Amino acid sequence: MPARKPARTAPRWLTKPTPAELKRSDGDDVIEFIETYCRITKDTVAGRVGELIVLHEWQKDLLRALYARRARDGRRRFRQALIGMPRKNGKSAVGAGLALYGLLADGEGAEVYSCAGDREQARIVHSMARRMCELDPFLSEMVKPYRDALEVPSTGSIYRCLSSEAFTKEGLSASTVIFDELHVQPNSELWNVMTLGSGARIDPLVLGITTAGSRTDSLGQDTICYRLYQHGRRVVEKEVDDPTFFFCWWEPKGGAEADHRDPNVWAEANPGLSTIVDIEDFKSTVVRTSEAEYRTKRCNQWVVAAESALPHGTWDRCADSSVEVTIDDPVVMFFDGAWAGDSTALVAATVTETPHLFVVDCWENLDDAEYRVNIAEVEARILEAARQFQVIEIACDPYRWQRSLQYLANEGGLPIVEYPMSLARIIPAWQAFSEAVVDKRLTHDGDPRLARHVENMVLKRDSRGVRPVKESKSSRRHIDLGICAMGAHDRALHHFQSPAQKRPEVSVIVL
Repeated sequence: MPARKPARTAPRWLTKPTPAELKRSDGDDVIEFIETYCRITKDTVAGRVGELIVLHEWQKDLLRALYARRARDGRRRFRQALIGMPRKNGKSAVGAGLALYGLLADGEGAEVYSCAGDREQARIVHSMARRMCELDPFLSEMVKPYRDALEVPSTGSIYRCLSSEAFTKEGLSASTVIFDELHVQPNSELWNVMTLGSGARIDPLVLGITTAGSRTDSLGQDTICYRLYQHGRRVVEKEVDDPTFFFCWWEPKGGAEADHRDPNVWAEANPGLSTIVDIEDFKSTVVRTSEAEYRTKRCNQWVVAAESALPHGTWDRCADSSVEVTIDDPVVMFFDGAWAGDSTALVAATVTETPHLFVVDCWENLDDAEYRVNIAEVEARILEAARQFQVIEIACDPYRWQRSLQYLANEGGLPIVEYPMSLARIIPAWQAFSEAVVDKRLTHDGDPRLARHVENMVLKRDSRGVRPVKESKSSRRHIDLGICAMGAHDRALHHFQSPAQKRPEVSVIVL
């Protein structure tokens, strides 16, 4: 019996328009344009040069969603978009087709641009579109080619390619922008210039089509691609309300735990497996390519050099939204207060044999490095939470929050315990926490903010032990909710254990 082909799956992350928005979508017009006029430019698994492109159902579904129109006023819903899939799944061909559609369908004076980290990369999609015009009688009649541009003389519409020297691009008024391999952009300047420059257009589209790549740039900051990836996930999980941002990303459902050598994992990440990209190539390259490179290019996964704090998937498996915490349940709270530019977090844990962790509140601004939390608001929220639950302790690192702790203890009458973040405390607390997660000896509420902060934690190992830290000191990926979860778990275990089981306190001061 022949081996079964691995079943392809839907994207792991997808912004879904409403049925009414899909009904008004321009997607079918885009599909018809591509299948009527756009031709294959290289002999591949998909077909021979000169043959018309035939889109697959997953591509059609993607275009219908991308070009959805709002039900209330008929405007296109999405103005910015990020689409991620591994290499060789037809990204460039579809990008060229969308660029030509924008050139011919976006009205008089349309401005279409192919953008990339360098000029040669930007030319890939542009050159493919140029070749499509040469191969098709209708396009060759409508579009006039120049050395670095394609023009529609009858409408004055123009299509050019641009590289990342953003300072030379001010003054453009883009109607359609295709960013090829957004992950190689050296910074966010060109993306920002093109998105801001499209503001005068009625229905612009700034689209990044990319494979996963580096999470950080040369300054240690998140790359524009990784920031948009994180933003897209928050939009899909309804943590952020951004109805004009479209996000579609294929990657293995098992994340870092997924076996990169498994054909079913390849299928989860590669919608074009066996139809656009040859599965034989996967089989031959997996044995002679490093795992990190293979996961990035073939599985579309973000790979970091630092060691992830928890094995991928173990945190998600501990989620249990059915747990209800009432006023009769004793809890401890753990508070981590930031001074500026970071997040401030408040997490609680039930004092039970299997602690249940839940987010009480979190204050963060992901876009402003100088953000300062409203201290009075934080104090008020802690007092409010103390009335909602049977709080037997609120633990906190006192650094720069001593006045607030005194106020909460003296005026609010709360049981405050100082919890300095010393290595003598953090290292055993982390060991207990990580083991509890792996062994599923704790549960949590599934809050996406907490999941993001836990995911951002990486391990630091030295002669003093192992503990969770930020990936770099300059990183703006917050981990404070994760640290609070670790601390709350530690204090919950302390109170649940019998006196004989409790380990000695380390520099704890009760106010």
